[in-house]
Amino acid sequence: MTKQASELKPVLFVVTSNAVKGATGIPTGFNLAEVTHPLEKLQAAGLQVEYASPLGGAAPLDGLEDMNDPVIARYWADADFRHAIAHTLCLDDVDPSRYSAIFFAGGHGTMWDFPDSVAAQKAIREIDAAGGIVSAVCHGPAALVNARRADGSLLVANKRVAAFTDGEEEEVQSTHVVPFLLASTLNERGAHHQNAANWADNVVIDGRLITGQNPQSAASLGEALRDALLA
Repeated sequence: MTKQASELKPVLFVVTSNAVKGATGIPTGFNLAEVTHPLEKLQAAGLQVEYASPLGGAAPLDGLEDMNDPVIARYWADADFRHAIAHTLCLDDVDPSRYSAIFFAGGHGTMWDFPDSVAAQKAIREIDAAGGIVSAVCHGPAALVNARRADGSLLVANKRVAAFTDGEEEEVQSTHVVPFLLASTLNERGAHHQNAANWADNVVIDGRLITGQNPQSAASLGEALRDALLA
């Protein structure tokens, strides 16, 4: 039996509040494609989305937005969407019980503020414990490296996952910029990182954990999250 979108609680999209790549001074933020492409899939199915960030308020963009992308262009021209990402909820103020799923968008900024966010870890733990879905794409899985289940075990332990690969990090010349290599660190936490070719569309579903490798995987992740919610 499939669920109706109207029966479901909203999905919480989480974006970074971090606007600088560590001590480099290089601007960063969240990746707009990794928000808009999943968003399009969920909204087309009638699913509701709300937005949060570690600090709340206006979320910084990473500056890599492709306004020739019709999905990005459509949402960037949407006043409601622009207002929402300029007024994100502060994660500290979020009640995880209000959501059916949580989704962490990427962008290099996440590497600095997602891993040690107590509020993000609380939201992951409570949504997972309630039978909800935890999802992330590209650098968004930085939120998962220290996340634990209600029983204290690492969320990613013995789970198949996808995330921005060490090879992709090398290709964008950020290996020595980021505070850690995401894919390698997930493996160190006991995950089984599923490596695909650089910039391949790669989404991995392991139970109620759904992860994607890069911006090219964002739409497919949205479809997987939609289908899991409505199953």
